[in-house]
Amino acid sequence: MTSKIRQVRAVKTREIVLQAAAEVFDEVGYSKASIRMIMERAQITQGGMYFHFKSKQGIAEAVIASQQQFVQLPEGTDGLQRLIDITFYLAYELQTNARFRASVRLAVEQEEFGGRDATAYLEWADQFHRQLVAARARKELRFGVDEGEFATILMASYSGLQLFSNISTGRADLVQRVTTLWRYFLPALAREDVIDRLRITAPAPRAGEAEASSACA
Repeated sequence: MTSKIRQVRAVKTREIVLQAAAEVFDEVGYSKASIRMIMERAQITQGGMYFHFKSKQGIAEAVIASQQQFVQLPEGTDGLQRLIDITFYLAYELQTNARFRASVRLAVEQEEFGGRDATAYLEWADQFHRQLVAARARKELRFGVDEGEFATILMASYSGLQLFSNISTGRADLVQRVTTLWRYFLPALAREDVIDRLRITAPAPRAGEAEASSACA
């Protein structure tokens, strides 16, 4: 077997393990998950598992670190409308994407395995910040709004919103809650003449998202 073939197989196996681990963590959380459960879900041997990951903590850290790789953000012109659309898109992903859900759950539960890493949160704040900087260039923001501060506030508010939605309804009402968030945030963020041009209702989900969202309700 050539080195290139072995590398391809190794990458594929690692992806299979990450997918299986994400599904298990999403279903039962970090504390109740086990290496054996992940191995059985991935249909992989113990040797194959430990070649890629030495511990359950290592797998959990890899899932968290891959958080932004688990979603493909929608295309669009940078600015306030795209920022709003991204938050709705993430709501759909949290309803339908087990790998993304698991990474978010583990970021919340990371103190259970000694973690205090804010990287996943800061990466989303950075995504939001880029859209706000573009919005400033497009003259969409109110005078006095600090793009960095608002990006952090939005990230923290969104994190709390999705967590409460998960606890109360299994995130079935998350899209509606995001609409409410923007109804209160936009007057503090956008110029009055811009607000009327912005859509703060969710764009129509793709077919697969719509089916999964219905199943969550």
